[in-house]
Amino acid sequence: MGQALWIIMLVAGPPLILMLVVGLVISIIQTATSINEQSVSFVPKLLAFVLFLAIYGAFAGNLFIDYTRELWMHIPDDIR
Repeated sequence: MGQALWIIMLVAGPPLILMLVVGLVISIIQTATSINEQSVSFVPKLLAFVLFLAIYGAFAGNLFIDYTRELWMHIPDDIR
């Protein structure tokens, strides 16, 4: 269970931190310029997430695949 939580933290943590930082920067810019358009905050977050996913997605996918293989390999041990 501890390893599952660690995998979740490694996969979900970096994108959440990125969205937090991008959202904060966009919020500061919107406050400074008094622009309150919702698309101004949504589009940069979406682009940052897509770029981040293109870079980080392979690592996260490999992490999930390795963890799933390990789980499947331990099933016979747990049955006995």
